[in-house]
Amino acid sequence: SNVLRMSSGIKIKTKTAARKSKTCSPQSQAKPSDKLNPKTIDPFGPYSQPPTAFAATYARGGIPCRLVHGSVKHKLQWDCLPETVPFDPLLITLAEGLRETKHPYTFVSKEGFKELLLVEGAAEKAIPLLPRLVPVLKASLAHADDEVFGRGLDALVQLSALVGPSLNDHLKLLLTNLLKRLMDKKFREKVTVALQKLEQYGGKGTVAIIKSKIPTYSSVY
Repeated sequence: SNVLRMSSGIKIKTKTAARKSKTCSPQSQAKPSDKLNPKTIDPFGPYSQPPTAFAATYARGGIPCRLVHGSVKHKLQWDCLPETVPFDPLLITLAEGLRETKHPYTFVSKEGFKELLLVEGAAEKAIPLLPRLVPVLKASLAHADDEVFGRGLDALVQLSALVGPSLNDHLKLLLTNLLKRLMDKKFREKVTVALQKLEQYGGKGTVAIIKSKIPTYSSVY
C-alpha cells in the first residue's frame, strides 16, 4: 500500500541521512588506503579475527597519521604536526602496532614510531615513557614472526639513539630475546650490529649489562 511504501521510503531516507552524517566526522572519514585495501583495513568485517588494540584504534581514527600511496614508495601523512602530538599514549600505541602483520598497520606503526622519535624535544618526551615502552618492544622482540622481530629491533635501535644511557636501566629486560635470535644464523649479523649500536649510544656502562646476559659479546671499543 501507499502507507507501506511511504513508511519504507522514510526508513530508507533516514538510513541514508545517518550514513551521510557519519562520513562528515573527521575521525570516521574514509582514508585513501581504505579503498585500496578494503580487506586488510577493515578489522570488523565478517569472518575476521577480533581486532588488535592498534587496529581498532586506527579504524576509529585514533592514530593521527595515515598511509598515502605513492608511485614509488608509500609515506605517512599526519593530520597535524608530529611535534604537537602527545607522546603519551601515541608512542606506546605505535610500538604496540609493531606486532601487527597486516598492511597498512605494519607500515603505519613502523614509520609513525620512527617519525615521532625525530621531532624536536623527542628525548624529553620519550624518556619518562620507557618503563611502559620497553615491555611493549620486548613483546615484538619475542614474537615468532621474523618481520615483527625485525621491526621491533629497528625500533629499539632508534629509541637507543634518542635516549642514550637512559635505556640502560631497562636493557636487561630485552637481552634474553636478543640472545635467542643471536643464535639463529639468519639474524646473527643484524642482532650483533644492533647490540653494537646499543653500546655505542648507551656508553661504556652498557657493555657490562650486555655481557651479563650475552657473555660472548665483544665490545666495539
